[in-house]
Amino acid sequence: MAKRERILILTGSLGDGHNKAAQAILEAARFYNPEAEVKVVDFLEWTHPYLHSVGKYCYIQWMKNLPSVYGYLYSKTRDVNTFSNWFKRMKSFSTDRMVELLDEIKPTKVVSTFPGAAAAMSYLKSNGLTAVPTVTVLTDYTDHSYWIHPGTDLYLVGAEHVKQKLLRYRIPEHRIVVTGIPIGLPFTLTYDRLMLRDKHHLDRMMPTILVMGGGHGLIGKQLMSVLQDNELTAPVQFIFVCGRNEKLKQWLEDELKGALIPHSVIITGFVDHVHELMALSDLIVTKPGGLTVSEALALELPMMLYKPIRGQEQDNAAYLVGLGAAMEAKNAAELKRQLLQVILDQSLLLNLKKNARLSHLKEGALHTLTAILETKSPYRMTREKVQRTYAINI
Repeated sequence: MAKRERILILTGSLGDGHNKAAQAILEAARFYNPEAEVKVVDFLEWTHPYLHSVGKYCYIQWMKNLPSVYGYLYSKTRDVNTFSNWFKRMKSFSTDRMVELLDEIKPTKVVSTFPGAAAAMSYLKSNGLTAVPTVTVLTDYTDHSYWIHPGTDLYLVGAEHVKQKLLRYRIPEHRIVVTGIPIGLPFTLTYDRLMLRDKHHLDRMMPTILVMGGGHGLIGKQLMSVLQDNELTAPVQFIFVCGRNEKLKQWLEDELKGALIPHSVIITGFVDHVHELMALSDLIVTKPGGLTVSEALALELPMMLYKPIRGQEQDNAAYLVGLGAAMEAKNAAELKRQLLQVILDQSLLLNLKKNARLSHLKEGALHTLTAILETKSPYRMTREKVQRTYAINI
């Protein structure tokens, strides 16, 4: 009898992307391989049960208030160098807690959708504390040295150009598989747009623009100036999804009270039917997080990427604009100009939609699950082998 698979997925709650990718893999396993046992664990919560909430709050504030600092550090540590090696040597987890988790779950595979978890698993393997096959799932359309660790057996990436970037780290080609970024099954289905507009009490024919800033609603309040601008005269339906940012939701609602705006505006917080809102929309204005843009690509939804932060957001934006599936607006003035352009020129939206259809690996979760189940750990690397293979000091 074949050994039953027990898959441990390690994620991290810094942004929603890592968690959404983990849940997509879990969902795919339940649908396509229900006999496999899959457990999702928040690496940050497990290793820092008393500090992870504080760390999460600090990360959100950092991204909101000091994005340039984040971008600088991201750029400085992208490639393997003295600074990035020093950063990777900083051990930010409890070895005992990680060993305890592996002893409790006894996984046959460990999957990391969070770079810190990949670093922890590599540390355990490099020190002979486990030999479990280990997979890393990159959740953006780019590379970074902190995703790359000697104890990783397989890297799963969203697109061919990411594979080519990873080859620069001297990773053997057979250990990098292009699967597409794993997204939830609802985003891979086909929907009747008119029926969805009826369901959500929207005009069937009016242009509909979905505005999202990720799970924490990080798109700034500058978007309100677009709604209040008299230049945008054609009636448009706007749907603002503020995520967990209740302050933004309240501010938008207060601004709209008594305002003379020739548009229909719906404002909501966190919702679990984003796939429906995407499927009924003509355009999404969003931050270019890896999971959000992958969901939009799967539903062939044209994108306007607003103020991407230097780092993975900027890389994601460059990739999508290069595909011809998105436009980029660096400020409120560009956003207003480009919105006017797409509303008045339907052929532009159709072209963006066509390019999204041609470019995306829609079944990322299934391909990811398949690759995970086929992964084996071929050998245990010695310290000398690690240094020779990756040309780094550990």
